[in-house]
Amino acid sequence: MGYKVAVIGATGNVGREMLNILAEREFPADEVIPLASSRSIGVEVSYGDARLKCRDLENFDFHGIDFALMSAGSTISKEWSPRIGSTGCVVIDNSSCWRYDADVPLIVPEVNADAIAGFTKKNIIANPNCSTAQLVVVLKPLHDVAKIKRVVVSTYQSVSGAGKEAMDELWNQTKGIFVTQPPEPDKFTKQIAFNVIPHIDVFLDDGSTKEEWKMMVETKKILDPKIKLTATCVRVPVFVGHAEAVNIEFESEMTAKDARRILRDAPGILVVDKREPGGYVTPVECVGDYATYVSRIRDDQTVDNALSLWCVSDNLRKGAALNTIQIAETIIERNLLKKAA
Repeated sequence: MGYKVAVIGATGNVGREMLNILAEREFPADEVIPLASSRSIGVEVSYGDARLKCRDLENFDFHGIDFALMSAGSTISKEWSPRIGSTGCVVIDNSSCWRYDADVPLIVPEVNADAIAGFTKKNIIANPNCSTAQLVVVLKPLHDVAKIKRVVVSTYQSVSGAGKEAMDELWNQTKGIFVTQPPEPDKFTKQIAFNVIPHIDVFLDDGSTKEEWKMMVETKKILDPKIKLTATCVRVPVFVGHAEAVNIEFESEMTAKDARRILRDAPGILVVDKREPGGYVTPVECVGDYATYVSRIRDDQTVDNALSLWCVSDNLRKGAALNTIQIAETIIERNLLKKAA
């Protein structure tokens, strides 16, 4: 007998990807229920070969549901996650709402699966920020061998991380430029087509953005509070797929050769690192894949025990939907959930 799974925010980019991945991975579900706001009642979404009609979150009874996969934003999650959790259903939330709550585990299964057991305090588990998720998958196996002291990361984040409206804006601006139609920024603060924007989320008092702060705080919570991390997060005119240029400083010796060997054996990672033209992976090549790809691994000649690398991942998958479903799979594998009657 399988599980009952509700997908909240089923009409959004990540919600649709959750449904795709549930089907692809043959998640043991007897019933999958897509939920959305009242304006999306009856909208059909794909689940494998099936078409499912969205139901209204507001009037849905979560008693008897095992997992609620939440991708409807922080405002909805703040209101609904505790209510859903109180019914015995486990909420796995993709927003930033619960990531920094001490009673809510922040999980990337390849990195800190043991922390999942703490979900019983509120029946809520948080997904990290998309840019953090792929980063810690790469850092974890290296940190286990030679403790990481400091990380400097620059991100190249696709517009899908800002939602469907952002993707539409890139598309419309790109088309418009070719017909001499002036690009009109709406979702973004500046033109995104043929441009890059060093600004994701709101600015903080110290001059960093909240996206950069999230990467620092979440890496500490997931991996090790002693790691120092500084980030510069940039939105780029790419539809799907986040890339990161990462510099890592270790407490003890770690060479590029060592790192390449360690990462090749690590879960969730594929190393593609040929020192020749095209011997690396770019965002467009990672779309639709589960893995985080690592390329350009090299020693940093400017400081002892340091290296630089390049990593890319499908942000709608590992950065969001896939990680959510991997969390649910881990709960099942570890027999941590008493299935709802």
